[in-house]
Amino acid sequence: MIKKYIFLILLFPSIFFAQEEKYPVFDACKDAEVSSLKNCFYATTEKLFFSKFKTPTIVIEERFKGTANTIFAVTTEGEFKLIYINTPYEEVKEEVRRVFKTFPKIRAAWYNNHAIEMKFELPIGFPLNQKTNNMTTPEVVHPITETPKQSLFDAVEEEKVTSTDFIEHKSKLNIPFTHRSYVDYEFALHKANGTHTASKPYTYNEISEYYDITKEKEQFLKTDKKTWLGKKVWNEHLVEVKTDNYWFTVDFLLDVQLGKDDSDVDYTYNNSRIVNINGEIGKNLSFSTSYYESQGRFADYVNSFITNPATNVRPKNSEGLVPGRGKTKGFKTDSHDYPVAEAYIAYTPNKYLQFQFGNGKNFIGDGYRSFILSDVSSPSTYLKMKLDIWKIQYTNVWMWSTEPSISSASDSNEHARKYIAAHYFSINVNNRLNLGFFETAISKGENGIDAGFLNPLIFYRSLEFNRGEDAGNAILGLSAKYKLNENISLYSQFILDEFSVGNLSDLTDWKHKYAYQIGAKYFDAFKVENLFLQLEYNRARPYTFSHKSPILNYGNYSQPLGHLWGANFWETVAIARYKKGRWSGSAKFIVGKKGFDYQDQTVSYGGDIYQSYESRPGDTGIELAQGNTASIFMADVQANYLINPSNSTNLFAGLSYRDFSPEASSNGYPSDSTVWFSVGIKADLFNWYFDF
Repeated sequence: MIKKYIFLILLFPSIFFAQEEKYPVFDACKDAEVSSLKNCFYATTEKLFFSKFKTPTIVIEERFKGTANTIFAVTTEGEFKLIYINTPYEEVKEEVRRVFKTFPKIRAAWYNNHAIEMKFELPIGFPLNQKTNNMTTPEVVHPITETPKQSLFDAVEEEKVTSTDFIEHKSKLNIPFTHRSYVDYEFALHKANGTHTASKPYTYNEISEYYDITKEKEQFLKTDKKTWLGKKVWNEHLVEVKTDNYWFTVDFLLDVQLGKDDSDVDYTYNNSRIVNINGEIGKNLSFSTSYYESQGRFADYVNSFITNPATNVRPKNSEGLVPGRGKTKGFKTDSHDYPVAEAYIAYTPNKYLQFQFGNGKNFIGDGYRSFILSDVSSPSTYLKMKLDIWKIQYTNVWMWSTEPSISSASDSNEHARKYIAAHYFSINVNNRLNLGFFETAISKGENGIDAGFLNPLIFYRSLEFNRGEDAGNAILGLSAKYKLNENISLYSQFILDEFSVGNLSDLTDWKHKYAYQIGAKYFDAFKVENLFLQLEYNRARPYTFSHKSPILNYGNYSQPLGHLWGANFWETVAIARYKKGRWSGSAKFIVGKKGFDYQDQTVSYGGDIYQSYESRPGDTGIELAQGNTASIFMADVQANYLINPSNSTNLFAGLSYRDFSPEASSNGYPSDSTVWFSVGIKADLFNWYFDF
């Protein structure tokens, strides 16, 4: 017993000292009392920072008034490490980086006889107060604060709760693209100047300059979870390995849904087990892979799309096509087994340029839909190059696409291949107006990809003309986005597939093949934080995106690469999204008309891009929604509850209603009203599109 007391007496000073001497210590503060170390650190940091910080010229010229919040850390080695700067001015970011590099190495924060990393927030108010350089206390002009909301001891425990520290947020990896999760990122880019929003998915380092993803997610960490299982379910990646030269994370995720529609189907379900691996090697090489092993049975109209040749261009040697995922084979009763694999590697040689090669999806546009390039079809092999410099963002996407509904010329059992090259040139004309120029070219795959299509500059239209009409296809496009105010943006697209200049007097000429989109986004609508509203109108003339040789259409894996509905339609989409804490919800309404082919499909009315336009009913008199015209109405309401912020796992419940009313009901296009309810748990990795 005496030994225990002696041990406690000897241990007490070290415990007391570790708990009291908790803030980083400058040389100038070494002689300060323990109780004064906090104020001494704050005052010295501010004095050093503002004695060296020089307001960039552009900030002075534009008479900017506001605050740039800088989050930094003092590492376990006593070095100042910049984490995040919230400012639209690149010049301010560079100046802050420069200043922190001039700071001396100090003694790190201390807890329980160990050096720890400690984070702080330093607001920089503009214009700078002239007395800043003489301030001695943190409360005067630019108060520096500790970022954790709790005490230091709580912050240390929080660091023990999660071992990940969201290391992917500092990487060059893609942020998985879902419309729901991208609202915050788009709003942050909208509020800043000189940003580009159309080319998706975004990368973490691209967004971190404008939005603090780590701060957003940290608020959802459950610090009371002490067990291994509790931490993995609520806070962490399943596996996380981090060294000075590389890191990687491994997650086992789910997309498990159970539901019921009002058809004769017993119940609907989806059972996806997902292995997701992300990581980086060195500073320039990133990688990601996701494998989905899935079985499912969906609402009756979706099942009909999957298996009915009249409503779906069925892949050869397959039992159907799950929309957006790929080929399927039969599983049990009326169910489908459809594995999916996605992966990519990214090389980022400098801050201006990135290359990606992999199998996955890309999206170009500011709307819910896109005519330029959407993510509605199955993943495809792609090579992407994205350049950000000055006021320009330039995206090249080369795709090796498969058409399982078309046989290869060399082997009837082999799927046909084609090559698609897309350029998107985005330029900020000023702080409000952005313009984008798009061109894509499609080539047959029998003889391999033409080296001319690998050219990164825009002149594919002339390339197609020189090679001959039957050798390829080309599509041109224009987009625009206008920042109406700090909360509202207007956007549009115009796609030109073909236009008969010689017959301008007759707008019903079949060669007038074009599509357009207009829309608006309202962030923090009506001054309600996190309320997002969107209204969009889409219209595509008959035969747009199709070709007389179906292999040369603008499609991939039996689905469009543009709008989900293909062509020959008009559509209006209204979306509302709201979130509060872990809870979020959305409501979506769609109304439109589309012209389908009749069941015999002997005549193409221009809605199915996989039908040759050679079988059209005539050269003139071509009207929108011609053929078997269907009125379509859809309503979808969803609620989500965030479980784990590290891997974006959510509980969800959804209710949808679909009314499909064609003029001529048939086995292929029956008149149908569907109510579909589903609940489940899923990780937000991609968009499901059942609104067709």
